[in-house]
Amino acid sequence: MHSLPLFHRIAGTRVVVVGTGDMAEAKARLVRRAGGIPCAETEAHHARIGFVALEDEREAEAAALRLKRLGLLVNVADRPDLCDFTLPSVLDRDPVLVAVSTGGASAGLAKHLRLRLEALLPQSLGSLARALEAARERIRARFPHGDARRRALDSALGEGGALDPFEVENDSAVEAWLAATGSETASEILEFSLSSDDPEDLTLRQARALGRADTVLHDPHLPEAILVRARADAVRIALPADPPAEGLSVILRRD
Repeated sequence: MHSLPLFHRIAGTRVVVVGTGDMAEAKARLVRRAGGIPCAETEAHHARIGFVALEDEREAEAAALRLKRLGLLVNVADRPDLCDFTLPSVLDRDPVLVAVSTGGASAGLAKHLRLRLEALLPQSLGSLARALEAARERIRARFPHGDARRRALDSALGEGGALDPFEVENDSAVEAWLAATGSETASEILEFSLSSDDPEDLTLRQARALGRADTVLHDPHLPEAILVRARADAVRIALPADPPAEGLSVILRRD
């Protein structure tokens, strides 16, 4: 991965858009939709990011260099080699945003992946997110320790859980979950024997467990391509080792 995915807040701030015509207007429309204020290059000293939408390659490169010299992060349409950042294809379930990016390799592929996700992700995702936000302090009070809170939410939001995002149809589910759940969540140890070093051979259960694990105990020679499927903040421990007393521990061994 050669890019760090970020969501940049631009509401109420100026964003430079260099160019005219449909391509530039599309960038300006994108900025407005995110709450930003499209502006000309003459106002670049007020901005932090800019878009260059010029057909002429030399003009586009020159504009990008001018903006970069002023300290702006720049996106140049159809020139990923000149881009400080690229634009993903975005699925909007406000406030949930799902961004699909190919790092500039193929905007068409990103778009069609997003269209497939549009059919899968329910409109109720936004309501669920807002309900969880409203209940944040009560969730913290119920689960004061971060690890326990994460495990409780993982259990509730997982497939078949009380807050399964694909099944919950209204925000009252969060209140019902808080009323029904206790203050402690059980520790768990899952052990898997892997059939190969190819991450594509992970079963759905194995992949989901890795995504939820607090600790991953693994064969010392297991490739990074598999270990990277775990949460970025999950603790990694090479075997032999004993799993911790708390949290979800996943043990990965080779056959």
